[in-house]
Amino acid sequence: MNKQIENESNYSASKYRTPDGVPADIIIFTIASEERAGTKKSLPMRELQVMLIQRKRWPFEGKWALPGGFCDEFESMEDCARRELEEETGVRDVHMEYCNVYSAPGRDPRGWMISHSFVALVNEAKLKDRRAADDAADVRLFPVSAAQNMELAFDHNQVLEDALAHIRQKMLTTTIAKAFLPEEFTVSELYQVIQTVVPEFADQNFLRKITSTQSRKGIIEEVLGANGERKMSNRYSQRAAQLYRFTGYKPQLSLYS
Repeated sequence: MNKQIENESNYSASKYRTPDGVPADIIIFTIASEERAGTKKSLPMRELQVMLIQRKRWPFEGKWALPGGFCDEFESMEDCARRELEEETGVRDVHMEYCNVYSAPGRDPRGWMISHSFVALVNEAKLKDRRAADDAADVRLFPVSAAQNMELAFDHNQVLEDALAHIRQKMLTTTIAKAFLPEEFTVSELYQVIQTVVPEFADQNFLRKITSTQSRKGIIEEVLGANGERKMSNRYSQRAAQLYRFTGYKPQLSLYS
């Protein structure tokens, strides 16, 4: 017997098993900065941190988790992520990017849940008004290294690792570092911000490469004073260092050029 061909007149959603829920998980990273004590001039201490909530209800009551919640029928997944972020933490108006989807059987004790993750690396000033609300009993910033060693709810340890890989790639392939720097900065400041997110990044020829390599030329430029002289700063060093700024140029990255 031939199976009836499906069309607009005989289609029925009841023929198919649908997920029990489609939540969004939001991973918010920031770089915490603190001036060093003492009289010797040095760069501030910087630390990559992630925002977690403490769950108020079953499942995983009392466990730390990433902010998130279920998507409503008449909203997009990105709209859901923004709404849930604000409802659970009070944080809003941050630039988020889609990261990954999670659909492994048994990942959620409530049933078949297909979760979509969104990630953001934002200035810590954006998170100063964070507060626990809705399903969150508490909301805090944790050092990423500490969060990686916690037993997070659901499969959020894996979600965190994937999001971390995402922002590390963005740090190395875009100018996202400028969100954590003043408009005018030294190369040492830029280098430190990159290393805070990508600890294994090490390049003794960083200054030469970023200012002269053809694929990167034009990303930053020297800051000049009103009379055309090079503008210098000794804010974080005994010897004055050249100040730079981002130009807005975005090079095309390719394996083949």
